[in-house]
Amino acid sequence: MKSQWSATDAAAFIAKYGNEDMGLRVYTTRLLGSDPRLVLHGGGNTSVKTVAHDLLGEAVDVLCVKGSGWDMGNIEPAGLPAVRLAPLLKLRTLAKLSDEDMVNFQRGNLMDSGSPNPSVETLLHAFLPHKFIDHTHSTAVLSLTDQPDGEAVCREVYGRRMGYVPYIMPGFALAKKAAEVYEQDPTVEGLILLKHGIFTFGATAPAAYELMVEMVTLAEQRLRKNRKPPFTPVSLPKTPASVAEVAPIVRGLLALDQGEGSFKRWVLDFRTNDAIRSYVDGAELGRYSQVGVVTPDHTIRTKNFPLVLPAPEAGRLGEWKTAAAAVLDSYVANYHAYFARNNVRCTPPKTELDPMPRVVLVPGVGLFGVGASAKDAAIASDIAENTVESITDAEAIGTYRPIPEPDMFDCEYWSLEQAKLGKGAEKPLARQVVVVTGGGSGIGAACAKAFAKEGAEVAVLDLNPDAARAAAKACGGSALGLACDVTDPASVRSAFDAVAARFGGVDIVVSNAGAAWQGAAGEVDDALLRASFELNFFAHQCVSQNAVRIMQAQDTGGCLLYNTSKQALNPGKNFGPYGLPKAATLFLMKQYALDHGRDGIRANAVNADRIRTGLLTAEMIASRSKARGVSEKDYMAGNLLGREVSGEDVADAFVWLAKAAKTTACTVTVDGGNIEASLR
Repeated sequence: MKSQWSATDAAAFIAKYGNEDMGLRVYTTRLLGSDPRLVLHGGGNTSVKTVAHDLLGEAVDVLCVKGSGWDMGNIEPAGLPAVRLAPLLKLRTLAKLSDEDMVNFQRGNLMDSGSPNPSVETLLHAFLPHKFIDHTHSTAVLSLTDQPDGEAVCREVYGRRMGYVPYIMPGFALAKKAAEVYEQDPTVEGLILLKHGIFTFGATAPAAYELMVEMVTLAEQRLRKNRKPPFTPVSLPKTPASVAEVAPIVRGLLALDQGEGSFKRWVLDFRTNDAIRSYVDGAELGRYSQVGVVTPDHTIRTKNFPLVLPAPEAGRLGEWKTAAAAVLDSYVANYHAYFARNNVRCTPPKTELDPMPRVVLVPGVGLFGVGASAKDAAIASDIAENTVESITDAEAIGTYRPIPEPDMFDCEYWSLEQAKLGKGAEKPLARQVVVVTGGGSGIGAACAKAFAKEGAEVAVLDLNPDAARAAAKACGGSALGLACDVTDPASVRSAFDAVAARFGGVDIVVSNAGAAWQGAAGEVDDALLRASFELNFFAHQCVSQNAVRIMQAQDTGGCLLYNTSKQALNPGKNFGPYGLPKAATLFLMKQYALDHGRDGIRANAVNADRIRTGLLTAEMIASRSKARGVSEKDYMAGNLLGREVSGEDVADAFVWLAKAAKTTACTVTVDGGNIEASLR
């Protein structure tokens, strides 16, 4: 590990925040938090003992410690709430202290009552005398401590430079024990918390930070000595299935059936590389992957054990799905048993969490993070990759052995850790993956935004890759922008496979891409008419086929939505090349509703009219309003309500149809009122 300390950057942070202690504390915290080998997603913590002034202007000794919910990689002073130090120190005289009382006491001594909860390890920082204290979950250090003889291995590396604290769950008891270990030898430069992490400390921020760098480097150097091959490769199918084939099956198996065609879905995040493949392709994967998490903090994001599936073979995915389902059933049964045998000692008893895995390992393919959103799935994947690195190194120098099951259970069901996840209500389309074709502009871009606002994961497909990426960026979150020519079957399949690989599958498709060619039916050029049918009909068929392919693999239903235009019902003069394929697409929708209702796949359409898009350009609006002898404003509002209809109005209709779980073969007209285009 190399030091990233910069005196220039440190000075800039001091100048930015106007306080040396806080500027340096934020700076070195970010240095630590920017390295995933040290901390991930809210893990670790830092502190500084300094002086603050209360409302009366009186100086108060305080501990500024990382607040719950803040990430060390982008922390601000607000993420380091100041707690009055003297009351914290008095707590050490107590024989015991409950977690609830500890949290309440810490909150009661905040200088600002609006601050976040101080870290669960606040008292550990308080009971140590040093001004600056750093705590990380270094993968290298964990590879040393997560051994049957972890303390002996660490003593071999650090000798008396570090103190060694036995595993105790974070909180009051750990804080007291850590302070006792330090006081037994105040010359130590840090503490190794066995099977948990590492603390370093110093009188200055650079001293504590550089010690962390040095101690982690020593661990890395030890891991390079006397290594043995960590994993023996297993025999794999000669033709392994692709991630695009595997992901929808995995996603479908994990979905929880809520009844009446409703499913609690999960979003997946796929990872693979040489290190991951070496790990998941190991002959003893069922042993070393099932021992437990490398540090207790990870359990709330990944659970204690991943799901290990058989290696899938191309062309035999039906058999693999059956086998994978049986393995998942066993995993769930084992989780229920794990909960039952550990819950008997809890007073009051705990309420069982959902039993589904948050990491799935697939030999021959890689690993999947599982979450309620793309963000949560990516967090699980990040931690899974971190786990692969740590266990690989642990197995290379010995045998991986983390904390035992009862301790893992206590961490998984620890209220202070569960609180980090938040329990807010999910948006209506959360956990669902939406594909929008022609999504780079107009109605498509409006649809992408509307679905993202409802909580869906969105993939924007467009012939123009820059437009697709821009529209995806406008959606925020993890939206994906992809180039796709919907008239090219290979391009469509590639795009849908990319979406499946990115999010795990597809639930809703807005088949929107199109273009409006004009001409009289008896005079139109045959080539132009065929080109219009390719884009305005056959492209919808190709998109639908690929959507159904993935939806059937998931076996959780789905929703096909088509932009058919009012031309499908009320053809305009000289618009035959556009209206004819649109009419065919309207009946394509009905055919999919008829043929795939048994699969739980709904099919619906929206007929819109006079929407300012790439189809209805400013030039076309000017031409058609002139031909009708009305102003452009009156032309655009030429409907029963006298109101112009926007792309956002059309998007709202698509969103409504996506939510209408018992509606299929339906056409919704969004045009402000046009009797000739109305269905009934």
